This record gives sequence, C-alpha cells and structure tokens, in this order.
Amino acid sequence: MKEGFKLFDSLVLSATLENLSKIESLIDRVCVELSVNPDLYGNILIAVTEAFNNAVTHGSMSTAKTVKVDVLSSDEEFMISVSDDGQGFDYNNLPDPTAPENLEKENGRGIFLMKNLADEVEFLDNGSQVRLVFNQN
Repeated sequence: MKEGFKLFDSLVLSATLENLSKIESLIDRVCVELSVNPDLYGNILIAVTEAFNNAVTHGSMSTAKTVKVDVLSSDEEFMISVSDDGQGFDYNNLPDPTAPENLEKENGRGIFLMKNLADEVEFLDNGSQVRLVFNQN
C-alpha cells in the first residue's frame, strides 16, 4: 500500500459489466465524502470505469471470477485500486491509440484515458492490478 493512505472503502464484485452501476455509485460516494473538487468528477468516473471494464473484459473474463476495488485516501489525494483474477498483460508494450492506423478501432483507448485523466497510474502484479491516484483538489 502506498505510504500515508488509509482504506476508505472496498468492494468485491463479480466480473460482469452489469456491476458498472455499483462502481459509479462508489465514485459518487467517494467524491461527496472526500469533498473532491466537482470539476474532477468526470475524469475520475471515466478513468475508474475504464479500469473496471478492462478488469472484467480482459482480466477476469468469467462471471465466476471477481474484481476487487479498493479506495484509499490521504490528506491530499485518494487512490482507487482495481484488481482482477487474470494473468495480467504487458502494459509497457501497448499500441498507440492516437496512431493513424488505430484511430478507427473500437477499443484500445482505456489505458490511454486512465493515464491522461488520473494524476498517477501504476500497474502491479503483472498488470492485474491498476492504481489510479487523484489529487483531491
């Protein structure tokens, strides 16, 4: 766990996209209870739902498996960790979604979005866990 962070909330959900509404509710609660700047809400919502979507569609790949979402907070920032039961992936070798040959593809933008919307993104456990850090102001 990152230094200075305390567990704020935690969910363990079956690996199904139908649970996206629970992720959205969690983000709503976190933003209200931690008094997060409302201007950051959209960035947080998109980044975390992309992380959850990736965990379900690429990581767990089975409704019998689970996705764990932990919210940790410190005085200045908070972190949302999304972990799946998968084998991970090579997060250092991904196609550039802004390259001309990838612009019309329907997928492949999730990690790009996370990196551009969160203040810090870290992959652990061979990519089966992503930590998204956001400044609270």
